[in-house]
Amino acid sequence: MENIIEIRHLQKSFGKNEVLKDINFSVSKGEVVCIIGSSGSGKSTLLRCLNLLEYPTSGEILYRGQNILEHNMSNAVYRAKMGMVFQQFNLFNNLSVLDNCMVGQIKVLKKDTREARNTAMQYLELVGMTQFINARPSQISGGQKQRVAIARALSMEPEALLFDEPTSALDPELVGEVLKVMKNLAQSGLTMLVVTHEMGFARDVANRVVFMDSGVIVEDDVPEVIFNNPKNERTRTFLKRILED
Repeated sequence: MENIIEIRHLQKSFGKNEVLKDINFSVSKGEVVCIIGSSGSGKSTLLRCLNLLEYPTSGEILYRGQNILEHNMSNAVYRAKMGMVFQQFNLFNNLSVLDNCMVGQIKVLKKDTREARNTAMQYLELVGMTQFINARPSQISGGQKQRVAIARALSMEPEALLFDEPTSALDPELVGEVLKVMKNLAQSGLTMLVVTHEMGFARDVANRVVFMDSGVIVEDDVPEVIFNNPKNERTRTFLKRILED
């Protein structure tokens, strides 16, 4: 399988605080990789480095074999290929649902309005949000906002989609609708890297689960091993605590 993303010796410090320590891993085309771990373990920072929202202190991020940290690809073009879905939705509140899904296509991908609208409608239909195309984000629920945010990311037709705890800002009754959309995307063959606290999703949907602790990857294996027979004591302790909660 071809690697879309490969990370080599990635390190990120904020001042004297080393948040990521020598991270090495790769994601192949069509893979769904879930990253789990306690708050402060470096999961979100890793995702933000992958999308160049944070710049790594050292190491390499290879996108299809090219180190994007030294390659002259523009950040905007690269981010279009590595779509990101945030915890807090990050929708433009002054734009309608439809315009939220069109603006990046027009500005970054230089599509004309008709083409951008057609693409946006295709993905809004996929996430079940076509009846809200004229609504502003303030007029829809958190779960609906997150579904729009997913449609917006998909409208850029990325090669991979990064999810940073996409359900953690949602009321419990709205989590299911977002996970259902994500599950469908995974089954469609989309390459996904998901930072999540949803252990059921990680167990059922991921091809691989990565457990992070204190800025390092402690364990990286198939869900059956991680959840049923983890090799590392830190993984066992974390899962015991999470699953008992």
